[in-house]
Amino acid sequence: MKILYYGGQKSGKSRLAEQKAFHLADGTKPYYIATYDNSYGDVEMQRRISRHQTQREARFITIEEPKDLNRVIKEGNTCLIDCMSMWILNTIEADEETLLAEVEALCAKDANIIFVLNNVGSGVIPIDASSRKYVDRSGIIGQKLAECCDEVYEVTLGLEKRLK
Repeated sequence: MKILYYGGQKSGKSRLAEQKAFHLADGTKPYYIATYDNSYGDVEMQRRISRHQTQREARFITIEEPKDLNRVIKEGNTCLIDCMSMWILNTIEADEETLLAEVEALCAKDANIIFVLNNVGSGVIPIDASSRKYVDRSGIIGQKLAECCDEVYEVTLGLEKRLK
């Protein structure tokens, strides 16, 4: 089963994705694939990460992997990837075709995978080229995820709406 939770920042995506991971894991401990690259030295982001770590505590097996998701996801497991938006940022220098192939490989794995993706494309077109590349890449990867996932949920204010 492949599932996508998509929505704005602080919309409740992670909480709902965690609940789905527990449901799919059926009594086993699911994996939490944390994609944030902690080398940026962002103190506020570190506080956010600490909150997420506290929230999930020992309920998950946590793997920190900013780039090579296919390497850490094993067949037969239930994995929550939080989040694909950070993965896109971490891999922004890779070409689009390579990233789409990586997403396809993830979707082909015989594992339950719950993807979390931020909606960053609902605003104005960014003024700088690197921000435009990120927003465009998020939309393209999001479309590929929606295509390959069995279920897709849009999350707003902690409420999920099933799109697929």
